[in-house]
Amino acid sequence: MTALLNVKDLRAYYGQVQALHGLSFSLNEGSLTTLLGANGAGKTTTLRAICNMVRSTGAIEFEGKPLNNRSTESIVRFGIAHVPQGRGTFTNMTVEENLQLGAITRSDKPGIVADIERMYSYFPKLKERHTQQAGTLSGGEQQMLAVARALMLRPRLMLLDEPSFGLAPLIVRDLFGILGKINREEKVSILVVEQNAQLALELADRAYVIETGRIVMSGAAADIANDENVRKSYLGY
Repeated sequence: MTALLNVKDLRAYYGQVQALHGLSFSLNEGSLTTLLGANGAGKTTTLRAICNMVRSTGAIEFEGKPLNNRSTESIVRFGIAHVPQGRGTFTNMTVEENLQLGAITRSDKPGIVADIERMYSYFPKLKERHTQQAGTLSGGEQQMLAVARALMLRPRLMLLDEPSFGLAPLIVRDLFGILGKINREEKVSILVVEQNAQLALELADRAYVIETGRIVMSGAAADIANDENVRKSYLGY
């Protein structure tokens, strides 16, 4: 597989506080990779650093092209979609308006219309509520909308930050099933930050475990899931 994203010696800072201490990892094209670790380990900061939303040093390359010092908007135009923790939908806009906004960088109107229908095929609940304001949706529906809106960019890489946060287990299972389908059928590479380590490892091909801003373990997701010492020491189950 071809490396799509390469991160080398990534260090990130909030003011004078250093949050990441030399992270290095890669993401293969077409893969589904998970970043695991406890609260405060640096998982969210890693995604923010890739999108140039925090001060950082080190090398971040997408398809061999440096992302360092590029604006967040230009990074999006490279084909990287970021779904932050907390969903980030535009609550006063309808479901369909949110989806249209997700395609704001595109000019192919027929393609946009077709993609909206494709999103509705993945998330039928959104079609039922297409005229409803996003702020009136349930938490699970808002998360589905956030993912669908990101997909309207037709991204090569999607960054997902805690997609299961605050959702009922059944909804989480459904959502992760759809993410797996998107990865397989749409060939969208996915980097997901997740505290539900067991579920993330079931979904992912490869996993990195972060502790206090450092990668302490990496490997095939199945190997990490089957290593009892790793699970007890770093993943808490």
